[in-house]
Amino acid sequence: MQLYSFFNSSTSYRVRIALALKGLDPEYRPINIRTLEHRAADYMDRNPSGSVPLLSDGEMDLGQSLAIIDYLDSTHPEPLLIPRDIERRARVLELSSVIACDIHPVNNLRILRYLTDVLGVSAEQKDAWYRHWVADGMRAVEGLLARHGHGPYCFGEAPTLADVCLVPQIANAQRMGCDMSAYPRAMAVYAHCDAQPAFQRAAPARQPDFIK
Repeated sequence: MQLYSFFNSSTSYRVRIALALKGLDPEYRPINIRTLEHRAADYMDRNPSGSVPLLSDGEMDLGQSLAIIDYLDSTHPEPLLIPRDIERRARVLELSSVIACDIHPVNNLRILRYLTDVLGVSAEQKDAWYRHWVADGMRAVEGLLARHGHGPYCFGEAPTLADVCLVPQIANAQRMGCDMSAYPRAMAVYAHCDAQPAFQRAAPARQPDFIK
């Protein structure tokens, strides 16, 4: 098994957390998205979306972090990150989707580059854009946790896909200087996860392609 990853990619970070939680240690293949290695023809032949991460497992090449995590749940179900219980599954997917569909896509590196390189927005405007969408999405995350969250993780005593998505999002928001003080429940979950060995192993600074 190989993981094509970039240390600072939040989608790659999600998959690294899932792999670590399941005790899997694939061969790490760095793809530098800052230098557009993800757009190389040979890589895009394997991953038509031209993004990271990419998981290669035997004859299977699979992109998109949520699809990869669902695949890992099917092939290595311990621990199960997407619950089978109908209501718990729905809540986990609801919160995960706020992050994966509402926050992350509009703040992805390729979007930020388009804002500056094509539309010509200033660095200050780009940062304001980033902070706006983080705040908009994190308000929803905090509200969902207030209504349905419990335990040290998002939804109970064990990590789920919700935690796997939340940790990279908060880590990147902090790196970008976002004020996270309005989300105490989310930050408590983040602090708990950040103290766990599997989450620590998956952190950007622990990856072989880490750049300060």
